[in-house]
Amino acid sequence: MTTSRHIRIFDTTLRDGEQSPGASMNIAEKMEVAQALVDLGVDIIEAGFPIASPGDFEAVRGIADNITGAVICGLARTNDDDIDRAWEALRGAPQARIHVFLATSAIHREFKLKMDKEEIIRRAVAGVRRARGYCEDIEFSPEDASRTELDFLCRVVEAAIDAGATTVNIPDTVGYGTPAHVGGVIRALGDRVPNIDRAVISTHCHDDLGLAVANSLAAVENGAGQIECTINGIGERAGNCSLEEVVMALRTRQDHYHATTKIVTQRLVPTSRLVSNITGIQVQRNKAIVGRNAFAHEAGIHQDGMLKERTTYEIMRPEDVGFAKTDLVLGKHSGRAALGDRAKALGYHLTHEQLQTVFDQFKVLADKKKEVYDADIAALIEQEIRDVPETWTIAGYRLVAESGQVPTVALTVKRGDEVLTEEVTAGDGPFDALFRAIERITGVEVVCKDFNVHSVTIGKDAQAEVTVEVEHAGAVFRGRGVSTDSVEASAQAFLNAVNRVVAQAERGAAAEAKVGGNV
Repeated sequence: MTTSRHIRIFDTTLRDGEQSPGASMNIAEKMEVAQALVDLGVDIIEAGFPIASPGDFEAVRGIADNITGAVICGLARTNDDDIDRAWEALRGAPQARIHVFLATSAIHREFKLKMDKEEIIRRAVAGVRRARGYCEDIEFSPEDASRTELDFLCRVVEAAIDAGATTVNIPDTVGYGTPAHVGGVIRALGDRVPNIDRAVISTHCHDDLGLAVANSLAAVENGAGQIECTINGIGERAGNCSLEEVVMALRTRQDHYHATTKIVTQRLVPTSRLVSNITGIQVQRNKAIVGRNAFAHEAGIHQDGMLKERTTYEIMRPEDVGFAKTDLVLGKHSGRAALGDRAKALGYHLTHEQLQTVFDQFKVLADKKKEVYDADIAALIEQEIRDVPETWTIAGYRLVAESGQVPTVALTVKRGDEVLTEEVTAGDGPFDALFRAIERITGVEVVCKDFNVHSVTIGKDAQAEVTVEVEHAGAVFRGRGVSTDSVEASAQAFLNAVNRVVAQAERGAAAEAKVGGNV
């Protein structure tokens, strides 16, 4: 009988995942994701790159000081300032790890670092030793390892372990590897590095060729004991190895991989939804494991097989990844306690006040819709917990639009007790006119960079979820709105983004006033 190995799951959603264009998170959002990752059961959370910015530093420190149940990791280059800054952020964590990295491939040595092989080894050793002076859990990554000469890679890994690295991560930084290639590199390290038994071999694969999950599994087959991945596979360029996919591959094909993880797989869908809503990066419908169609069957032959025996066309149960067996669980006669229980099942921790607000909105929605789905409930919750302080709110609108004519919008908004109405006859469509009216009323001018409308659930009475991305003074802000009325949802989303602009300006003014008062 073959013994199963434990594979550590190293989640880098808050570091590499946040590097997805438009996916930046504020500190409160990072804290929320970190807690969700602990609930999910990940072993290590890479909370950020502390020296990258003051915001990154504060986020890593906040997570280190307040989140327990996983190792909290911070990234650093192999220079003293990076490593010192990382430890300053991490020192409050009960379990801390410093992750140092240095590029090793010929192309990086020649064009980026201007260093020879011996200098690379000296820098790697010095960085690991300095980090080891702060804590015992040290990870070293030879960046672009998949394009590094194998003999040199073995030398660097051996030197890093001698210097104190307890995990050596082998990154496929540009997604260049194939399963045979990556597997061969991991196997060679196990065979040729004499002190490899003193460290865990890790893998960090990017998805430029769509092979990140396959390459990570090949690494496990050949001796890797840690997989670095992100929720929904988000990350630089085409993204990273998808946590939900690699975890369910190991679980579903345990007969082949003989490996287990600590992941609570029933938390995969709620965590996926959380990260999607916070980052604004939607999960494609046919995404493996967590996509809306992952367990949907339309073909008659498939439906017939499913009715006779589920395993004819499903290798996993939807309940095992966090989908409800039936999605229609609540209606207009449901009580607040039932809604609260469902919110917990969907992965949300609501305060008493938040639950009451969501419950009031749920009752209104239940009167409008025949069937209330989990996704509807999640949308209501997200609208409540993601909102910034509402300087401006929608009070009503009137829209007149017909083909070949310039649209007219009369928009009414509230600011505290003040009610303002603006009528606009302009724009090249009703939404353009609506957005112009909001700009005139608020006095905040923005450039709309992205506008996305999609149905939260199914049916003619489905809620529309609108996300917008706007630019103001060189900064990008996201807004979100949900309503059974797509025009109203669009107005909510645009106004939500404007409120974020106003909130940031007010925070900046308050910070300046505080500095001025201290002079």
